[in-house]
Amino acid sequence: MKKALISVYDKTGIVEFAKELENLGYGIISTGGTYKKLIDAGLKVEEVTEVTNFPECLDGRVKTLNPYIHCGILYRRDLEEDKDFVKKMNISDIDIIVNNLYPFEEYVNDPSKTHEEIIEKIDIGGPSMIRAAAKNYKFVTVIMDPSDFDLVLKELKENKETSLKTREYLAGKVFNYTAYYDSLIAAYFNKKEGIDFPEYYTKGYKKISSLRYGENPHQKAAFYKESKVEEGSLVSAKQLHGKELSFNNINDANGALETLKMFTEKPTIVAVKHTNPCGVGSADTLAEAFRKARDCDDQSIFGGIIASNREIDAETAEEMRDIFLEVIMAPSYTEEAFKILTDKKKNRRILTIENITNNEYTSKDMKKVLSGMILQDRDTELFEDFECVTDRKPTEKEIEDLKFGWKVVKNCKSNATLLAKDSATVGIGLGSVNRFFTVERSVKMAGDKAKGAVLASDAFFPFTDSVELLAKQGVTAIIQPGGSVADEDVIKCCNEHNIAMIFTHMRHFRH
Repeated sequence: MKKALISVYDKTGIVEFAKELENLGYGIISTGGTYKKLIDAGLKVEEVTEVTNFPECLDGRVKTLNPYIHCGILYRRDLEEDKDFVKKMNISDIDIIVNNLYPFEEYVNDPSKTHEEIIEKIDIGGPSMIRAAAKNYKFVTVIMDPSDFDLVLKELKENKETSLKTREYLAGKVFNYTAYYDSLIAAYFNKKEGIDFPEYYTKGYKKISSLRYGENPHQKAAFYKESKVEEGSLVSAKQLHGKELSFNNINDANGALETLKMFTEKPTIVAVKHTNPCGVGSADTLAEAFRKARDCDDQSIFGGIIASNREIDAETAEEMRDIFLEVIMAPSYTEEAFKILTDKKKNRRILTIENITNNEYTSKDMKKVLSGMILQDRDTELFEDFECVTDRKPTEKEIEDLKFGWKVVKNCKSNATLLAKDSATVGIGLGSVNRFFTVERSVKMAGDKAKGAVLASDAFFPFTDSVELLAKQGVTAIIQPGGSVADEDVIKCCNEHNIAMIFTHMRHFRH
């Protein structure tokens, strides 16, 4: 008689599956709560202690960790010496393993659970069994996902056994899952011990969905989430309207959120194109904030992403109505605003994100490199104080705009500079190999608005040429990290043109 060992925490569909196996002539072995459930359902079940001749012990910590179980799973059916050994020891074949693990993930993400409770949900016997069965997939079928019950039953009914291809597929699922499971345990201990950069770094992600394609149509892609979904993230968003998000939508939308999280005090709108801000505005009303963001670059906003830190009202929605916007994100929408934004716009993606300005995340910033990865803290810090290095001190209004510009420029691709005026971006230069080029781009975009504006730069000025250009355009103040060997020359140039300059002593490269 072929045998199946069934021991599951998640008992979804298990009685029906076990009955089908019984009808197909399988003997059932089981443990603990699963054994009781199957017996109560009228199945004939052999308790695991009858196989092992050893009682479950240590409060259930040891049940299936036994040679009579693992030899029955692991022995190679095509190797005479293995067959002779299990026959000599009177060990029965175990042909199917059905097991899913203790809910460590559920417990580790529950703040009410104690350390001791979390530790007890680290499964030992389950991973040992399913890994053993997966290793011996040539002969053994392993199921850890109830969604695979139908596949296995179909093949058993048609061919009396599962195909090698199916067993290999199921084995692969096991190793993917146990790696994910172990990554959560490792992350828990790293967090508990305060280890930010462990010697061996593992990070588990769950697939949310396949994407139609990646950055380009010839690239495959999928969307994944971390075990614990933080508020204010794109993963936590609820889509209310529009077609499915694409790879670029997700990437750009995340860029918009990163910038938006810098602004909490006033109604603010962030417009993003290709992950970079193309316009940001803050104002007393959201509609005015949107107009400021739009007017920075009313061409680049076409096909862009919008993020709002306040509920979108009808007036703001009217401003957005006739602009082609790929994605709009906000904490909420008034009923009238939602109607306006969706009218004749079946593909426009409308997302709600609770606590959209939350910026307290424990996750790291990861960048893939060929054959490796680089890992760092997220760049969430802003300067606590600044140093005025010029003869003229910035006015209160200039300081307000300098701080505004600094919050935006840190989220632009380096080299990056931008001009800000009246809590709005008026010219943005980014992604250049030369800082002077970005300054040129900023003032060209701003046009007449450059007069009376301030400039924010993500890194220092290596030469005075940028200051000379800004002076000609009527820019009145500059914020930059400082730290160049040319700092004295740059400061002198600012003094000659009556430009106020402050150093933050903090750089914000973004590559």
